[in-house]
Amino acid sequence: MITIHHLDNSRSQRILWMLEELGVPYDIALYQRDKRSMLAPESLKKVHPLGKSPVLVDGALTLAESGAIIEYLQETYDLAGKYKPTEHIARQQYRYWLHYSEGSLMPLLVMKLIFGRLGQSPMPWLIRPIGRAIGKGVQKNYLDKQIANHLHYLETHLTTQHWFAGSQFSAADIQMSFPIEAIESRGGLEAYPHLQAWLSAVQVRPAYQQALKKGGPYQLAR
Repeated sequence: MITIHHLDNSRSQRILWMLEELGVPYDIALYQRDKRSMLAPESLKKVHPLGKSPVLVDGALTLAESGAIIEYLQETYDLAGKYKPTEHIARQQYRYWLHYSEGSLMPLLVMKLIFGRLGQSPMPWLIRPIGRAIGKGVQKNYLDKQIANHLHYLETHLTTQHWFAGSQFSAADIQMSFPIEAIESRGGLEAYPHLQAWLSAVQVRPAYQQALKKGGPYQLAR
């Protein structure tokens, strides 16, 4: 039996969704974020040295990283090949988006989150105004422009096809869901109708809805 070590409001929600799409039974070990730091609890380090989620345990295998887990699940349990394209160009797109999600887009979103919190506790109150000014400056002059560039890129891509890796839904769409949901939750998709349509299409999938029921509260869902 597969066990997913699942942190609330995190990337691990899409692993539950992948398993629901595949119809593979699994158990959930649920962890709650620290309410002050919003970090994962120390107990996750007993499962994986980095103490991050998701972590998949399948027999003797313990595997971290969302992209690696999704690839493993597709290769091991998608016997009909439903979630990986067969056509050459679509398959290369599939590989690209699996890596792009965490390699290119998520670092910008994490940086925006960090710089958005500059000037808040636990920073000493005397220097909080300086922290806020630095955070706003980095966001305005660098991060917001970079994220807008990526959103234009994604929107343009989806004008030519309904899904990220061609004409059919694939595991690449599951991998791309978390950063796009994170952007949408902050009102960042208003100018991008194709991204909005894509997000609506993935969130109404029965497997997505079932994963929400099993995974608990997930603030990024509409």
